[in-house]
Parts: sequence; C-alpha cells; structure tokens
Amino acid sequence: MAFAPPQRLVRALGETAPDGDDWLEKLPAAAQQAVALRELTVERVQVPGGRSSLVVLVRRPDGMPAVLKLAPPRARPESERAALAHWGGMGAVQLVEPFMTEGVLLLERLHPDVSVRSLPEAKALLEAAGTLRRLWVEPPVGEGAHVFETAAERTGRQAEAMRSTASANTEVAALVDAAVAAREGLLADPPERRLLHGTFRQSKVLAGERMPWLAVGPDPVVGECAFDLARLVRDRVEDLIASPAGAATTRRRVKRLAESLEVDQERLRGWTLFRAVESGVRALRVGREKDAELLLEFAGWL
Repeated sequence: MAFAPPQRLVRALGETAPDGDDWLEKLPAAAQQAVALRELTVERVQVPGGRSSLVVLVRRPDGMPAVLKLAPPRARPESERAALAHWGGMGAVQLVEPFMTEGVLLLERLHPDVSVRSLPEAKALLEAAGTLRRLWVEPPVGEGAHVFETAAERTGRQAEAMRSTASANTEVAALVDAAVAAREGLLADPPERRLLHGTFRQSKVLAGERMPWLAVGPDPVVGECAFDLARLVRDRVEDLIASPAGAATTRRRVKRLAESLEVDQERLRGWTLFRAVESGVRALRVGREKDAELLLEFAGWL
C-alpha cells in the first residue's frame, strides 16, 4: 500500500518547518518498514488525519484492530509515549507496545471518526472536561521526569516568537504585551505541578470501547491544570465569533469550566488569553489570516 501523507499533514509540517526537512520524503518507506516489522495488515490511512503525524488504521497478527502512528522528532513522539505509559489507559488511549522505535507508536483503536465535538456543545464540554480531569496526575519522578517540558519552558519559547512578530506588526503589539504580562504573573506562583495533555480540545477526545471517551494526541507538558483547560475554553471559536453574544458566552464558559474543574477562574482566564494570542500570532506568521483574525478577536474578549 502507498502511504501518501494527507494534505493537512503536509501543510501543517510546512508551517512548522518552512525550510523543509526529509521526514516526509522518508515517511512512505518508514511506514512500510513499521508495518512489516509488526506483521500488521493495513486498512487505511486516516484522512484528513492530524497536523503532526501520519495515522494508519491497522490490524495486528491476531486480528485485533490498532492504530499505527508515525511522527517527526519535532512532534516529540517520545514525550507522547512516556505520557501515555504514565497514564496507563486512564482517560487516554493505551499503548499496545511499551516501547517506541524511530517515532512509531502502536496504539489501541478507538473510533477515529467519532469525537466529543460531534455532541451538542454543552454536552461536549462536559464530557471533554471529565476526560481531562482524569489526565491530571502527578508527573513521574526520577529519570522519566526529564522527558517532559515544563509550561514555563514551552511558553517561554512561544513568548519570544510572539514578541518577534509583534515588533513587525504593531496591530497585535498590545495583545501580545497583555498575554506576555499574564504569563509572567501566572508563572510567578504556580499552584501545582501536574502532567498535562498539552494540546487538549474536543477533537482530541474520541469514542472508545473501554471507556466512552478517551484522549488522544497529547503534546504533554508539566504545569498547572489551568494551562491545560485554557485550550478547551476556545473550542468552536468560529461559532463564538459568529454569535452576537460571543463575548458573554466566552466569559460564562471560563466561569463554568473553572468551577466544574476546581480551577482558579482568573488563572484560567490568564492562560486562555496567552494561549489564544500565541495561536493567533502564530497563525498570522504562517499566513493563516482568517484563523488569526478569529483567535485575536476572541483574545480581545478576555
């Protein structure tokens, strides 16, 4: 079978490595090798798939369904493997193999086309929040702890990139200043250290057999729970922007999610601001102007 990467993946990797690399060129051969090594039967490549990896639906030699996932080094697949191993299937997809070779993960099969996002909005937020709560555990200690970035490290890099963009685009400078100031205040006294999903949103929660809903695709980080919840606040941002009551709905969502997951409301608002501005500025930097406009307008409501 030909393992042609979906166009969504090609575009996304082009944004994160505009000068290119050879991972995509090597991907078809790497996928063939991973399939042969494990004696898997390929069903299909998942389309449109993710923005950081190739996802292939396969069957193991015993006929059990599974998912083969191949990701480039910059997607931090070793960090994903370590987080999934630490969670042990509680709230997240399970590893089928405890080890990883050359950016390859073999995972249990969920229902790839059925995410929490398919539910009505209120129910989707409730189910997503319940799934996220199960992931907030103490991070590993000792050698395993060094696999994960901290929220301070990740957002530090992001803040530098935001400042660089703002220096060339004065229209976003005020929002960038506010977001960076919020980050600095939040990091001065973080309330806890938990292992976080890192990129949690409704589309990252799929229907499963072991549990009704399980998280997939973490980019794990160690930090406070409000950092993780912040990405969920802006889910379906296009619907929020289109609504005449979008700003009020956003503020109610912050309050409701903070209360339901026992997170400080102001800390959640601060991280939501930082993460929305960071995503908006990054979209602007790579030419996704519509996405940037939505995200920066949303950030202005906070």
